[in-house]
Amino acid sequence: MSEEIFIEPRYGIQQRKGWIEVVCGSMFSGKTEELIRRLNRARIAGQTVEIFKPAIDTRYDETAVVSHNENSIQSTPIQSSLNMLLMRNQATVVGIDEAQFFDEELVYVCETLADQGVRVIAAGLDMDYLGKPFGPMPKLMAVAEYVTKVHAICMVCGDLATHSFRKATENSLIMLGEKDTYEARCRHCFQDGMKHMLNK
Repeated sequence: MSEEIFIEPRYGIQQRKGWIEVVCGSMFSGKTEELIRRLNRARIAGQTVEIFKPAIDTRYDETAVVSHNENSIQSTPIQSSLNMLLMRNQATVVGIDEAQFFDEELVYVCETLADQGVRVIAAGLDMDYLGKPFGPMPKLMAVAEYVTKVHAICMVCGDLATHSFRKATENSLIMLGEKDTYEARCRHCFQDGMKHMLNK
């Protein structure tokens, strides 16, 4: 099964319009890698880029957005999504990493930026560790012009993975972690793992 290839939209200088792109999927699916790729291409094209991430995400770096492949791009950590409206500094492209951790105002912020002619690219988990829609992501995907769902490989059976299975017994919704805490799983292996965790 092949991944869908994203064809980036183009616009002329005289009719520039804003829009929203969402890159979603499970952990280890390459969301941040794809976000960095699109932002770097925009910079190469001479566009002004501003990148934001939630301040709570300090796994790899305090300020940089870092992929699991260790590619990185500098960003501005913020507490509230509304800060993006104040801090975009005339950027024509705004990148957002770990969008699921932001508040529900994120949808309003992204739509406001798009209405102002900004290209918004947001990457985040579409589902939490219970397999439920995560934070503002469902609404953001609904209003976006372009949605790309990327996949990891199931660590149990090798099929395409769509879920992030938490190996720890911690029940808080937000729990930062890596391969020691989470693994990508397909639907069926995720459900099997959840049954096993409930029976512990």
